[in-house]
Amino acid sequence: SSLSASPLKSGPMLGHTALRGVNIWLETKDPASIKIKYWQNGHKKDAKYQSATTNKDTYNMHTFKLSGLQPGLDYHYQIWVNKKPVQKRKETFSFKTQQLWMWRTDPPKFSVLTGSCNFGNEEAHDRAGTPYGGGYEIFDTLAKQDADMMLWLGDNWYYRDVDYDAEQNMIYRASKDKGRDFLQPVFQKFANYAIWDDHDFGADNSGGYFIHKQKSLDIFKNVWANPSYGMPATPGIFTKVRFNDVDFFLLDNRYHRSHEHFPDGPDKHMYGPEQILWLKNQLVASRQPFKIIVGGNQMLNDYHKWEGWDKYRYERDAFLNWVDETKIEGLVFLSGDKHHTEMLKIPRENAYPLYELTCSPFTAGTHEKWIDNERKKSTLIQETLVGEKNFCKLTFDGLRKDRNITFESYNVDGKLLWSKKLKQSVLTYSSSK
Repeated sequence: SSLSASPLKSGPMLGHTALRGVNIWLETKDPASIKIKYWQNGHKKDAKYQSATTNKDTYNMHTFKLSGLQPGLDYHYQIWVNKKPVQKRKETFSFKTQQLWMWRTDPPKFSVLTGSCNFGNEEAHDRAGTPYGGGYEIFDTLAKQDADMMLWLGDNWYYRDVDYDAEQNMIYRASKDKGRDFLQPVFQKFANYAIWDDHDFGADNSGGYFIHKQKSLDIFKNVWANPSYGMPATPGIFTKVRFNDVDFFLLDNRYHRSHEHFPDGPDKHMYGPEQILWLKNQLVASRQPFKIIVGGNQMLNDYHKWEGWDKYRYERDAFLNWVDETKIEGLVFLSGDKHHTEMLKIPRENAYPLYELTCSPFTAGTHEKWIDNERKKSTLIQETLVGEKNFCKLTFDGLRKDRNITFESYNVDGKLLWSKKLKQSVLTYSSSK
């Protein structure tokens, strides 16, 4: 579905999908009046409408926040820009609201697609030689998957030197890469959620001292359609997503981050004390069988030279000690950034092991020359190490009190590379005795 003839520059994209509400995002090529018509499947005569305008202040982007929907139903929608339809006459886009299963049935089986590091080439401003990005057909494969949610783990685009040295130039990259044709089917099919890492925040390895971080945050808030961004007194992109019976805690590893070489201690942060306190409260409040902590960098790997929470031991170890003291169960970590995929298993004394899935890259270069080095760490589940471009899939199924999570990695062609299943009961303190 090429956008070249369309008044849309990107989208529509399905964002946060709730029980009775849905976020639908789009970007127009120029400031425009826009309209959405939406209806429950089979009830077009009862269609509802929302109108809005796009303008330069919000980068010609808009998120329609649909309300008054009913849970667990299929809906269709159509979009007009300046009174011209975006779709062909009988064509519609569609979504399904979350199911109201609580107190009624077992939670539904559902799947989440995920991955990180999507590099769109641009010859004029990229380094000479072989292009860094490639294998964009991975998104065709992704769009054919049977899944409900798409979770972008950061480095979803790559700001270049020519973008982040003046804040007015940053939107160019975010908009250009969001509008690439090969992404649109993924945006339309699944409920899309995102976090950032360094390259879609600012410069390589950048942090809270980046002078244009407010601009970067403003762009991120306008480019995605997450349920929320940060808290009133603590800016950032962190939020919580409950999808069926699983809580995803989407963390912001950039806005409050100290430099990696800052001396470790109470003044060195990757997430910062306010966000950590928010996360702790969320974890205590969560009654879900799986609590997925989602971050742009690896969190549990102690054996590597790259960026990670292990370079912030003061903050990380205090948090992990708190998790153990508080007996938080069902914890799983999910991260991107590393240009390879792997699953780590971290044993703990008198506690269940912690697992972390790192999934990367979609289309950026792979770290194949370092892959053998990665095999040496004792925490690696050996068969999960993937050196080629890939995406991952998490599937949740089972009865309400006996849920499973299945982790899988697939290559560009959709070939299954490995699969690992964890039962809910394995991630409890009673299982570790």
